[in-house]
Amino acid sequence: MSELLITGARIVTEQGVIEDGVLHAKEGRIAFAGGKAAWQPETASPAAERIDAAGRWLLPGFIDVHVHGGYGADFMDANPETLETITKFHAQHGTTGMLATTMTQTREAIDRALGEIYAYSRKEMPYAQLLGVHLEGPFVSPKWAGAQDPKLMLDPQLDWLQDWDERYPGLMKQLTLAPEREGGLAAIAWLRDHGIVAACGHTDATYADIQAAADAGLSQAVHTFNAMKPLHHREPGTVGAVLTDARISAEIIADGIHVHPAALRLVTLAKPPHGVLLITDAMSAAGLGDGQYDLGGQAVTVKSGVARLTEGGSLAGSTLTMIDALRFMVREVGVSVEDASRFASANPARQLGLSATHGSLAAGKQADVLLVSEDLALDGVWVRGKQILA
Repeated sequence: MSELLITGARIVTEQGVIEDGVLHAKEGRIAFAGGKAAWQPETASPAAERIDAAGRWLLPGFIDVHVHGGYGADFMDANPETLETITKFHAQHGTTGMLATTMTQTREAIDRALGEIYAYSRKEMPYAQLLGVHLEGPFVSPKWAGAQDPKLMLDPQLDWLQDWDERYPGLMKQLTLAPEREGGLAAIAWLRDHGIVAACGHTDATYADIQAAADAGLSQAVHTFNAMKPLHHREPGTVGAVLTDARISAEIIADGIHVHPAALRLVTLAKPPHGVLLITDAMSAAGLGDGQYDLGGQAVTVKSGVARLTEGGSLAGSTLTMIDALRFMVREVGVSVEDASRFASANPARQLGLSATHGSLAAGKQADVLLVSEDLALDGVWVRGKQILA
């Protein structure tokens, strides 16, 4: 792999922002990330690619735990070509790792997608890395179907989970379910015991339901506020439980469509620093124009960049990218670049148990690096030290 040396950068690290910083990467790993005074120039070879950041930001690559597709491709239609299309598109917008997110579909359709994604992820991936799969459904509630097919929703099936875990070891990293469904708490406990993130979503769970689910191991809420029982002052509902329980991290879609900026601000104020995750929930229309699309077998119309089911008009994912989400959080919600970076990188890595290798810029970690201008334009992307966008 190539050797990379970036100097004069504002580096966002776990310890804070380092001004006039240096990042040195080789063999796909970060060798040094720190202040200029501590840097030993002789450790970089003459052959290293050298970049003067000139005061621009260096951020860890984004990790998107909830993304259905992009640039005309959908994870439910997984094959080597569609997977490369999706991972290339999102890598060009700052995502260096992601969870391939499935939809509520038949067991056979999910089986097929899992098999294709598993095979692809076991080979060398040239763009954003597929870190695993996020199963969004089918164990969710028809009361909050959103863009999912209510006819295919059912109670959690432990035998399905066990079968998928045996056939595709390590592939399942997150599962979204409605905890109030019969067998929900048992499924959450099974997920916890197998190191898989249990998330609530598309759910009519009460405040008490979510408390019980968190006791069983629930640790995340998908696209907070959307497709879940809302906050009421006498029944705080799913939203109230998510906002007030520090055990639960909150995914947010920062596009100004799914959630008002003030509500996004509320999440950042209510949750601890590690408790917010930026996601895109992007569907196949991301990167393309308005028109007719498909999301998990359902017709979607995109107009003015907003994706809705053609029949019924429910929001159907987004056309968002992670760099756009970060910009929105900084410009419209008012969080710092450092906090927005944490929401997009360190926090998802923590949730997935990958903090030792991903999510921040530190020696020994994977060289997933973003060069970002002062006005938050993406100037460079490296995945495992390989340049994707110049």
